[in-house]
Order: sequence, then C-alpha cells, then structure tokens
Amino acid sequence: MIRIISEIYSVLEERRDQPIDSLYFQDMIDSDKCAEDKILEKIGEESAELIIASKNDENLGYEAADLIFHTLLLLVYKGVDLDDLYSEFESRRS
Repeated sequence: MIRIISEIYSVLEERRDQPIDSLYFQDMIDSDKCAEDKILEKIGEESAELIIASKNDENLGYEAADLIFHTLLLLVYKGVDLDDLYSEFESRRS
C-alpha cells in the first residue's frame, strides 16, 4: 500500500514540476479559480461521495481511492512531504 501511495505522490510531483497539457493536475491548478479552492472543493465532493457509498454499501473502495487521490493532490500542491504524512501515522500508532 505504501508503495502505490508513494508512486502516485511521485507522479503528481512530476506533473506539478513538468506540466503536460490536458492532464488532470494541470486542469485543477490552471484556471481562473484558485487552485487550492478547486482541490478543496473536490475533496469536499469526494468526502460526500464516500459517505453516500458507505451508506449504500456500494463503490466504497472506489470512492475512498478518489478521496485519497485528491488528498495527495492537495499535499503535493501545498508542498507537504509524503514522509511527513508517514511520520504522522507512525506517531499515532505508538
């Protein structure tokens, strides 16, 4: 699990640093609306979809993946190192 999260995070960093036309990341950050606001709105939307999926007992894994993806997108956008996230999880485990 950590490997795939790290891979997705790395891809998002690459897309941030070397923009490629028509990629989702660029669509999120290149607009008239503040990029952070767009990402936060998407996290809100994905959170609501996760709640509905849970209540309906369907697509829970799919919706959880969307929420995690957009959370990673926010972390990349804000420059939060993935190791900081891992360290936080580790500190909560002990």
